[in-house]
Amino acid sequence: MSGGQFFKAVIVPAVLLGLSAWAFASLTFACLTPAPGSSISASTTNQDGGAVSELKEKEANRKDYTGDGACESCHQDVANNYLHTAHHLTSQLPSKNSMAGKFTAGANTLRTFDPNLRFTMAAAKGSYYETAIFWQPPDEQKQTERIDMVVGSGQRGQTYLYWKGDRLFQLPVSYWAPLGEWLNSPGYTDGTADFNRPVVPRCLECHATYFTAIPSAPFENRYQKTSAVLGISCEKCHGPGRRHVELERLKANHAEQPEHSASKAPANKAAEGNSEIVNPRKLSRDRQMDICAECHGGLGEERASAFSFVPGQPLADYLELQQPDPEAKVDVHGNQVALLERSRCYQSSAKITCNFCHDVHEPERNAAAYSDRCLSCHKPESCGEYPKLGQDIAKNCVDCHMPVQDSNLIVAKVTSQAGGKQVKMPIRNHWIKVYAAQQ
Repeated sequence: MSGGQFFKAVIVPAVLLGLSAWAFASLTFACLTPAPGSSISASTTNQDGGAVSELKEKEANRKDYTGDGACESCHQDVANNYLHTAHHLTSQLPSKNSMAGKFTAGANTLRTFDPNLRFTMAAAKGSYYETAIFWQPPDEQKQTERIDMVVGSGQRGQTYLYWKGDRLFQLPVSYWAPLGEWLNSPGYTDGTADFNRPVVPRCLECHATYFTAIPSAPFENRYQKTSAVLGISCEKCHGPGRRHVELERLKANHAEQPEHSASKAPANKAAEGNSEIVNPRKLSRDRQMDICAECHGGLGEERASAFSFVPGQPLADYLELQQPDPEAKVDVHGNQVALLERSRCYQSSAKITCNFCHDVHEPERNAAAYSDRCLSCHKPESCGEYPKLGQDIAKNCVDCHMPVQDSNLIVAKVTSQAGGKQVKMPIRNHWIKVYAAQQ
């Protein structure tokens, strides 16, 4: 059994389907911490021969992946647009362009309810740091860790990770864009300095394209650093591209050959084969939804190692997602796919998928702009608000029928400097229906 099954999720702003860009624009990050009273053990150790063989096998399979550079050579326009999406920016290396938080004096301090603990965020020589400062001068003590990875595009917020050897941990302070402030990372207790929350593979699976995990105990947060592929790449949704690239090159070479070339026939035969790349729009609806559900369907229970899911295959073979009871309350961030599937629109029309509204190759549109999707099936005159609002009703279906609501899973503690309150991340509900305010 995977060690990840012993963890509970504390979800920090999330990534995929229902957030901006889909909300990949958001911070979306699932950090796992040991559940109270649980025992945590790794299924294998790094010294185990079976574990080493498994790693070698996984790395061999990665040879079928070519990276975004191979895609850009033929799909330049799509690639240029995708660079600005929240999917692509959901994890990055720290830089002045990727860091959303403020590091200038006066805006770089997080005070806690404990007067003997505060945090400062600093930038120096191209690197970024979080420091916990304990006690007061002249007895101050500090713990400083460098920010090694940024999670979240910054449209909703960001959280930060750091390496300790080959182990990856979350840092205790995050940046929340709606407030423009540094806050305790969601799930962290105000007035404490916890630098030891492990980042396990299932956390990374929705915020990166690939990491090679090294089986380890007590927490599965060891990785081969050089294996990291940050952000959501083309092959995350389209599958391994090596064979596709080879076939396209064969076609290109064949097109350049003279008519009398002796090699024309065999080259043409090879080039006429399947393109060997997954086009999600050509999959069945269930398989399309699986691609999104890997990150937008909840935490789930692993059936295979992280990063092994291949688009076009049944997700259930890799990850078992909980199907909420029809009457159960589902958080607006906890399972966006389940909320969409509850929608009458989804149940009534086989064409409704995540891709029906979201073009993941483009930066997210303003919410009201998605009304054109609604109006492809519905007439404005059918809306109960039409007698009062007239044709203006057609300008914004989304804010009424998919309202923005507070998530109870993405919660951070605001320190005493801002009133000592909890704040919840606002997320768009993907259950399309008539809400009470519109009845």
